[in-house]
Amino acid sequence: MSTPETLFAAERPPLRTRVAARVAVAIALPMAHLSPRRIRHVLSFARRGAPPATYAQASAARSAVIAVSTTCAGKGCLPRSIATALLCRVRGCWPTWKVGVRAAPFGAHAWVEAAGCAVDEGEQAQAFLPLMAVEPVTDETRKS
Repeated sequence: MSTPETLFAAERPPLRTRVAARVAVAIALPMAHLSPRRIRHVLSFARRGAPPATYAQASAARSAVIAVSTTCAGKGCLPRSIATALLCRVRGCWPTWKVGVRAAPFGAHAWVEAAGCAVDEGEQAQAFLPLMAVEPVTDETRKS
């Protein structure tokens, strides 16, 4: 038996933020059905020219996404993480987008990080071994 799970949205974001979040979710939902390679390619293109997101910026974007979408507020970690990254990009920054797996019990998860920490994931993301990441492009990563 499955149980519905939704995350609590503390307060309703302003109209402008809700519209931007809905657009990000509308793009993220079909993107979640693409192959991992395609998702990485699209997100790598989207991140160009954006500085790294702060934890507060990424957390605000994630909160806006879960406030406008029950899919993203529940167990839809892939569309939630994609929409969060895209909303950050609209706001002029880029978090680190990650996908990972755990062995026992097997599971997969997608999340965003900022300042080296998983954004609003608690300790859940620490159990996963990252397989793929789309990080912000910095001067250090450009040189390597």
